[in-house]
Amino acid sequence: MGTTQLESVPEPKYWHLRTVLTEALDSEFSVGEILPNERDLAARFGVARATLRQALEQLELEGRLQRRRGVGTTVAPPRVGVAVGTEQHAWPGTAGDDWQPVDCAAAVPPATVADALETGSDTPVHIVRRSRTTHGQPVAAELLYIPEQSVPELSGIDAPSGAARARAVLRELQRLELEGRESAVELGSARAEDAKELDRLPGAPVLVVTTRYLAEGRTAAVSVATYRADTCRLTFGDSGAVEIQEGPAQQAS
Repeated sequence: MGTTQLESVPEPKYWHLRTVLTEALDSEFSVGEILPNERDLAARFGVARATLRQALEQLELEGRLQRRRGVGTTVAPPRVGVAVGTEQHAWPGTAGDDWQPVDCAAAVPPATVADALETGSDTPVHIVRRSRTTHGQPVAAELLYIPEQSVPELSGIDAPSGAARARAVLRELQRLELEGRESAVELGSARAEDAKELDRLPGAPVLVVTTRYLAEGRTAAVSVATYRADTCRLTFGDSGAVEIQEGPAQQAS
């Protein structure tokens, strides 16, 4: 059987360099150590700086390297093991939820969220902002979109702005009977506001988990949670929960 066109394509230079750099990271560098500058690394391995950048970006995507503001490129620590989300039939903010409410504001959501919530394109919704840290390290930021019809009694609650109002919105949401939820995961790039909260550079690779919470035969809330791709490894269990496993060598199932 002859080779296909794809099989005949040689391995890209940056991918070969990525393999060489991986071996160097394992044998010569320790966690947190700062790598030499791009000029020195390119000279050492005899490659163009553009090829080196591609290899470094790939290793960052895989969680082996971190780019830190004012520091440079460092060897990343092992990925943190935390549970993502709650049990299948639990609202955000219930017992065991490790997210911390930060703020709440009324604003028009993105068009895709408005479509999922079946609200008007110009209709404001409650946007609850939450954060998540593990061992003092920021690992995720979340925007939770909740329409007025999901929290009809909120206006009667004494809820000031900020985290207190966020908690009030979540308490009111929990009055609904949760019928189920649907989640999707995709690779994305950190927006400026997410990058700042996650201590990353804008454009850094992130994992975006979008969840629709279903109640009364409709989408009662939408969560968009952004996780550091260099920190998190997502696996899905039979229960529908998501976990992050420790160790860059561990394979996701």
